[in-house]
Amino acid sequence: MTAPKIVVLAGSIRSGSINEKLAAVAAEALRDAGAEVSHISLKDYPLPIYNGDLQSAEGIPDAAKALVDLFVAQQGAFVVSPEYNASFTPLLKNTFDWMSRVTLEGKPPLPAFKTKAFALGAVSGGAMGGYRGLTQLRAYMELGLGALVLPEMVAVGNAGEAFTPEGGLANPRTAGFLKSVVGGLVEHAGRFA
Repeated sequence: MTAPKIVVLAGSIRSGSINEKLAAVAAEALRDAGAEVSHISLKDYPLPIYNGDLQSAEGIPDAAKALVDLFVAQQGAFVVSPEYNASFTPLLKNTFDWMSRVTLEGKPPLPAFKTKAFALGAVSGGAMGGYRGLTQLRAYMELGLGALVLPEMVAVGNAGEAFTPEGGLANPRTAGFLKSVVGGLVEHAGRFA
């Protein structure tokens, strides 16, 4: 079986982001599970706030086109998002909104989100680990973007104690759950390879 290609990203570009730490752990776990991983930062794909008039006047930004090209080449994605006011980040919403505007010849609508599997994760200081935000992200991706999102979501609570000094997950149970979700993502993404 060909190794599935999976992109990993965090919906935060803040220096020292705890959600970026989880993205790094997920990327390593995906490599260990046999995936070919592209771990990216949205900092490298700056986009203006989505505005239909801006799109009409200037077209779709190159960064959005580059992200769509990258996603189309993948069979899966692991998306990590901080929880903002019981939802997901404006950065992630804006990025995916721009990506949803890109059309590719010979491809179905929403080419960055169709024909691939997604897994979701979050880290927060509270006990719920960003779970409320993940439920909002899941609804947006499934209903708004037509994405196939795995039912299991990695919600890591108590962020101050969540990571080892080496950057791994401190709680063995949480690490085992991440490994299980990653295994499911590799399996589902492999079906699109």
